[in-house]
Amino acid sequence: MLSELESLTVLIAEDSAADRLLLSTIVRRQGHHVLTAADGAEAVEIYTEQRPHLVLMDAMMPVMDGFEAAQKIKQLAGDQLVPIIFLTSLTESEGLARCLEAGGDDFLAKPYNQVILAAKIKAMDRLRRLQATVVEQRDQIARHHDYLLNEQRVAKAVFDKIAHSGCLSAPNIRYLQSPYALFNGDLLLAAFNPAGDMHVLLGDFTGHGLPAAVGAMPLAEVFYGMTAKGYGLAQILREMNAKLKRILPVDMFCCATLLCLGFQRCTVEIWNGGMPDGYLHDSLTGVRTPLPARHLPLGVLTPQLFDDRTEVHPMAVGDRVFLLSDGVIDTSDADDQLFGVERLQQVFAANREPDCLFEDIQQALRDFRGEARDDFSMVEVRMVAPTQLNPPPPVYSDSGQSSPLDWSVSFEFRAQTLKRFNPMPYLLQLLLEVHGLRAQSGALYSVLSELYSNALEHGVLGLDSSIKRDASGFAHYYMERSTRLDELDAGHIRVHLHVTPHGDGGRLVIEVEDSGEGFDVARVLARPLDSDRLSGRGVSLVRQLSHQACWSDDGRSVRVEFFWEALA
Repeated sequence: MLSELESLTVLIAEDSAADRLLLSTIVRRQGHHVLTAADGAEAVEIYTEQRPHLVLMDAMMPVMDGFEAAQKIKQLAGDQLVPIIFLTSLTESEGLARCLEAGGDDFLAKPYNQVILAAKIKAMDRLRRLQATVVEQRDQIARHHDYLLNEQRVAKAVFDKIAHSGCLSAPNIRYLQSPYALFNGDLLLAAFNPAGDMHVLLGDFTGHGLPAAVGAMPLAEVFYGMTAKGYGLAQILREMNAKLKRILPVDMFCCATLLCLGFQRCTVEIWNGGMPDGYLHDSLTGVRTPLPARHLPLGVLTPQLFDDRTEVHPMAVGDRVFLLSDGVIDTSDADDQLFGVERLQQVFAANREPDCLFEDIQQALRDFRGEARDDFSMVEVRMVAPTQLNPPPPVYSDSGQSSPLDWSVSFEFRAQTLKRFNPMPYLLQLLLEVHGLRAQSGALYSVLSELYSNALEHGVLGLDSSIKRDASGFAHYYMERSTRLDELDAGHIRVHLHVTPHGDGGRLVIEVEDSGEGFDVARVLARPLDSDRLSGRGVSLVRQLSHQACWSDDGRSVRVEFFWEALA
């Protein structure tokens, strides 16, 4: 006898009363509960009401034969497996095949053998239980999948708000992203710094989906936070690399291109770590200058080995920087051929209208009939006049009622500090404690940056700005700057800040001194303010943005003044 847990409810559908009795006796002796039906219609009705575990079905019955009854029972059972064993005296192959085609799972030939019937019932029960287990696991997986999808949707909503909280909607940015999974392993960030220059980051984490997006949150936090405070690319890169190196598993990293578009100086500063070549497009000549990867990805090297050196290129209004992730060039067709760099270059060469470049690339990919194997990103950033952009003003949580109004402070930055530390964000945050200066934060940061850069590059490092007379000279200038800074072992820059009340508002005096050899102040000041030269723009910019600026000590010392009125 079978235990209660193993006992089955078996429906016997047989039009012969003698056969029903015989089968019922055999099945009951095996420990199962028996239901009986005299025809197919009655069998369907009983199945509908009592849902037996297994059916013994005679093929030839009145009212409704076993073939039709089996089909109806299978339809009623749905996902649940109800094994049907046909009871038949048929011996032809076609008749037996018809039993299986009608939904039968096995057949038992008359006259009945008790041993074979018991074995078939046990075998069908094992299949039934296996099917029930599979359905239960499927439903559990479906519930778990829905739960995970909901968690990912919530996480993605938070991620999107953080990742897209910058200025990707600025009129000089065009971008296209297509994630391979719900989460995009490619990260695109853009934000203005206090001077109104634009930082753009295109990153590509190892893999795709949620694991690839894990590092995006801390990366975005560093990018937005340090950009808002006025840090340069080198400092941002060092912090991002150190953070990813600290938190990511050893097999994860982030290929990235980070650039700074300087609208006042008309320059682009760029760092490429492991990404495909970017391109600088000259709008007048049509020449595209590659911006290749010269560094390892973020999160690979220790902070001590990380290389934060950037390249600087001149730009003119209308010039564009084009960046892409490897999902574009790794798109493959049915023959596993890659779209590749060569086809991309052909699209570039054929393009006659820069505004249509994205559409041209998309059309080329459609013609290629490829399928993306990774996250897919393209972004184009255009150089525009500063007046065409309106960076949002910084938001401050305090009222400014307790801001200091009468103070001064002096700093001296010596060689070892100059080599590794940019004091501009620190000085700017100090000055923005003065509530009246906050409305001038952009101009203030630009002027401070120019004064510091001039003191460092032309004063302490002794670089001649005339080297930047053309594009090749531009590159040579910044390579020389990096070399001299690495070798620096003497020199200093002093910064003095004086804040005093003035009328109903106040006055800020900034004095910067350096240990350099100075320059011909009169000759530089004689240049027109709107000079188109690639060099010598810093002095003009300081004069434009401040209320008063004057140089002394053969250019080694400069004094700049800002004024503000009391808020009503």
